[in-house]
Amino acid sequence: MTDIPAITDSHCHLDFPELIAELPDVVSRAHAAGVARMVTICTKLRNEPAVRAIAEEHTSVFYAAGTHPMSVASEPMATMKQLIEIAEHPKMVGIGETGLDYHYTAESAQIQQESLRLHIGAARETGLPLIIHSRDADDDMAAILREEHQCGAYTCVMHCFSSSETLARAALDLGFYLSMSGITAFPKSQPLRDIFAAAPLERILVETDSPYLAPPPHRGRRNEPAFTAHTARKAAETFGIDYATFAAQSEANFERLFRKAADYKATS
Repeated sequence: MTDIPAITDSHCHLDFPELIAELPDVVSRAHAAGVARMVTICTKLRNEPAVRAIAEEHTSVFYAAGTHPMSVASEPMATMKQLIEIAEHPKMVGIGETGLDYHYTAESAQIQQESLRLHIGAARETGLPLIIHSRDADDDMAAILREEHQCGAYTCVMHCFSSSETLARAALDLGFYLSMSGITAFPKSQPLRDIFAAAPLERILVETDSPYLAPPPHRGRRNEPAFTAHTARKAAETFGIDYATFAAQSEANFERLFRKAADYKATS
C-alpha cells in the first residue's frame, strides 16, 4: 500500500461505453492513483437503475442523477417527486447534472430553464448538492441561481467550470463550489487557472468528467478517474501549495458539500 494522498473524482460517467466495458480495471487504476472515491453521474433518468447498480457494486463509487440540459428536449421532464424518491438511495449523493447549455442546444433554452428550476427544488428539498453544467449561458445561469437562492437556500457545485469570472463570482457569492476538470491543466488555460486561483481554496473540488477532457499527459485520449491525480497536481501548483496539502483540502471540501457520501457506511 503506497502513501499517496487520497482525492475524490467528484464527477465522472462510469456507465458510458468507453468506461463500462472495463469498469473493474478502471476502478482499480483509480485506487492505485489515490482516487479513493468517485461520483458517477446519471444524465438521463431512464438510465438511473444502471448507474445505481454501478454504485451498489463498487464500495468507492457514489452516484448522482438528473437530466442533462442537452437531453431535456428529448427526454421526459423530470419531476421533483421522481428526483426526491431516487435520492432516498443511500449512495445517491447529488442532484444532476442539470443546468443550461446554449452552445449546442440554445433552441431548447426555455425547457432547460424549467428543468433547472425543478432540479434546484429537489436539491433544496433533499439537502443534496446541485450539480451544474453551464456553457454559453452565463447571464441566465447567474440570474436563475440567484433568484432560486432567494426562494430558499441550497448547495451547489459548478461542475467542470470553464465559464467567465463573472459567473464564478456569482456562484461563490452564493456559497457554491467550483470544480476543476482536466481543462484547467491544458497549457492554454492560464486565464481559467487565474479564475480558480482567485477563488477560496475551501470551495474547490476536482473531477475528470471522464471519459471526456483528459488532462496532460493523456490529452486527446479517453479520460478515466485515475487521471484526477494529474488535474489535482496542476491545481496544487495553481494555488501554490504542495500536493498533499491540496489533496487534504479538496477532500475536506468534498465531504463538506457531499455530506451524504462522507457519512456513508458500507453495510457489507
